[in-house]
Amino acid sequence: MKKTVIVTGASSGLGFAIAEAYLKRGYNVVGNARSMERLKEAAAKLGNPSNFLAVAGDIAKADTARVLFARAIEAFGKVDILINNAGVFIPNPITAYTEDEVNTIVGTNLMGFFYPSQAAAAHMAGNKSGHIVNITASVALNPNVKVPAVLPVLIKGGLNQATRALALELAASGVKVNAVAPGIIQTPMHGKDEGTQNFLKALSPTGQIGSDQDIVDAVLYLTDSNFTTGTVLAVDGGMATGTW
Repeated sequence: MKKTVIVTGASSGLGFAIAEAYLKRGYNVVGNARSMERLKEAAAKLGNPSNFLAVAGDIAKADTARVLFARAIEAFGKVDILINNAGVFIPNPITAYTEDEVNTIVGTNLMGFFYPSQAAAAHMAGNKSGHIVNITASVALNPNVKVPAVLPVLIKGGLNQATRALALELAASGVKVNAVAPGIIQTPMHGKDEGTQNFLKALSPTGQIGSDQDIVDAVLYLTDSNFTTGTVLAVDGGMATGTW
């Protein structure tokens, strides 16, 4: 039987790259995003494969997580992997955050982890196997005054610790729980302005900006491993190592 992976935030960016990687492996992929239109666009870019199931909905809501797993199990029998990728990153000084920004970050980044993980834990523990991978952030491991982001650090830092706690909780059930903490990854929103690119490169001691593939490789390693759990894997050009 083909393995099945759920990827949240699958319509673009890292989520799209992760979904594409598992499809290339022949896995069933269940992609979630808020907009069905964007999921359909993503499916078209992927070639509209028969083993890609789009399930739209706000992942911050418990009902969305329940529907996501129910649809995945109905279509493919069981879920082997959950990638909690959906997230927003809004860097700001603490005094600049609006109430809407706080609610967005807490909803997507925190509830968008908790409810799918809750559903995954119940399903995977019953199967005595499975993988949960959380996409967090390197800046939550080593905050940087050049990137004031107390709210993302609060939530993503909590997810790093929750990864360890859930790994312990589910260890006896055979379920592995890990996280990938990306540093600066090249995306269209950064643009190609030389000044911006130089600033971003300077945020890591190696002077590099990562690619989607760097994160994909880390995720695939974690879900391939049967002896890695409770790990937060920084993929960040050394950002989290300290001060330089």
